[in-house]
Amino acid sequence: MPIRSIRYKFSQHFNVPAEEAYKWCTDYDPNDLPLMGEKGKRKIEWIADDALMLIDSTQKNGGTLSKKKLVRLFPSTLSWTNTHVAGPYKYSQFLYKIISEGKSASRLEFTGLQLENYEEGDKQNLRSLSSRLRKEDSGAWKLLAKQLEKDLGRSRNSSLFMSR
Repeated sequence: MPIRSIRYKFSQHFNVPAEEAYKWCTDYDPNDLPLMGEKGKRKIEWIADDALMLIDSTQKNGGTLSKKKLVRLFPSTLSWTNTHVAGPYKYSQFLYKIISEGKSASRLEFTGLQLENYEEGDKQNLRSLSSRLRKEDSGAWKLLAKQLEKDLGRSRNSSLFMSR
């Protein structure tokens, strides 16, 4: 079965300055999964000042899903990548960039590039999967935005913009 890259994007608004948002988003913690509405455990292994490995084990559909992800940080551009190196979505990559929206606001620009098995001629299922992935990931970032603004003492009024 051929593998296809499923691309999807969304933006998440934050009521905090870009630099603060970046620092909060890249301050990884073993307790991050519940903030995203997931049950499981996270292990963090720092490799270098700008690289770490996330090892996540989450509970899905009565089973355990394990993922190992290499995260590269780019503080000068307020961006980072998350590349799956082991697990069901091996070699999938997720791109994150914080964009300033003035002195007191910013937004996350997210691009997902998930690799999936794909039956030729099954374009409807591919679109449906892209939509489902965008909904799941943007939902997690809505929860994270609320926590970010709570932690940094800002308003919880955040909004989400989705695109294809």
